[in-house]
Amino acid sequence: MKITRITSHVLQYDMPEVLGYSQQYYDRRTTHLVEVQTDEGMTGWGECFGPGNVAVANKSIVEKVIQPMVLGMDPLDKDVIWHKVYNLLRDHGQSGMPIQALSGVDIALWDIAGKVSGLPLHKLLGGAHRNSVPCYGYGMMLRDEPVDDLARRFEDEAAQIKAMGFTATKMKTGFGPKPDVKLCEAVRRGVGDGFRFMVDANHAYTTSDAFYVGRALEELDAYWFEEPVAPEDIDGYRELRAGLKINISGGEAVFNRWAWRHLLENRGLDIAQPEVCALGGISEYLRVLALCHAHFTPVVNHVWGSAIAVATNLHLLASMPALPGGLHPWEPMLEFDTTDNKFRDDLLTVPLEIQKQVKANNGRVTIPTGPGLGVEPNRDFITHYTIDG
Repeated sequence: MKITRITSHVLQYDMPEVLGYSQQYYDRRTTHLVEVQTDEGMTGWGECFGPGNVAVANKSIVEKVIQPMVLGMDPLDKDVIWHKVYNLLRDHGQSGMPIQALSGVDIALWDIAGKVSGLPLHKLLGGAHRNSVPCYGYGMMLRDEPVDDLARRFEDEAAQIKAMGFTATKMKTGFGPKPDVKLCEAVRRGVGDGFRFMVDANHAYTTSDAFYVGRALEELDAYWFEEPVAPEDIDGYRELRAGLKINISGGEAVFNRWAWRHLLENRGLDIAQPEVCALGGISEYLRVLALCHAHFTPVVNHVWGSAIAVATNLHLLASMPALPGGLHPWEPMLEFDTTDNKFRDDLLTVPLEIQKQVKANNGRVTIPTGPGLGVEPNRDFITHYTIDG
């Protein structure tokens, strides 16, 4: 079997409202799907992390840079392909967009391997340690409005997410330390005492400001403090982990095993959050997972994107061994964006229906059982939402 074509599909639509996080506001939803075709009619699907114009740029990398390197190669030679592409791109970017582009291709190759063998991805990875995973719902995105108004909105939204049946919830911050603490207090009021909530700063703070917010989060009994400082500031991560009682999490913007090795050896994380659609795909994710577990650092995958990304992560979470093990081991969770996302809810021929599962199954989501990723996108849907670029 040989690879005959690799196609990027960049999909986009106008969102019903403007949302934001600490770095920007956005009014369009974008997703970047990768399709790998073969001479035997087998097709695999993957996804590249990156919104808006980043997706458009990654499309060029996938089709104009990576595709010529791998045409004619056997798609089952996943590791050979991964290292060929990485080595040829090393001089031009060991992280960032070239690795995001490689991620989508690699995921599609694993999808093909599952379809060829007739096995679901989690079987290829060694089997399922669990047949379902708990799911947390994130929301409470930033809006360009007064903080007091936003706090009231956050309180109501947090209560709604809890009522949907999710096992935990996560909010965004980014207005500055003091107003952000007000928002966090509102979320705690919304979910009540004893319900797990997390805070995602998207690297909004200096280390000193992160300490201010982190101490407030300790008082609110928040579960983790995500990306408090810039991903490059690994010493800041170490200082925060040593000085705060709250779990420090991060890693969605950390690429490849070498960057992860540096972060983990510096002992900066309580919880690692690798993004499979960004760090190099499933092949590299497995190496990063091994590094995390070698450092006894539990993993909760970062999940953002379409149903392809969600399905991929369900398999990865199913195949993740318990750390450290025992009768009642620590368990990973599926991250789920509760804001409007047609590319997650309506993309597939058979929808995953995550929210319906959460409500019916006490906050848990089952693992796909079909070959490969176990899902197939609707081509008419893709055609309708594909943009030029």
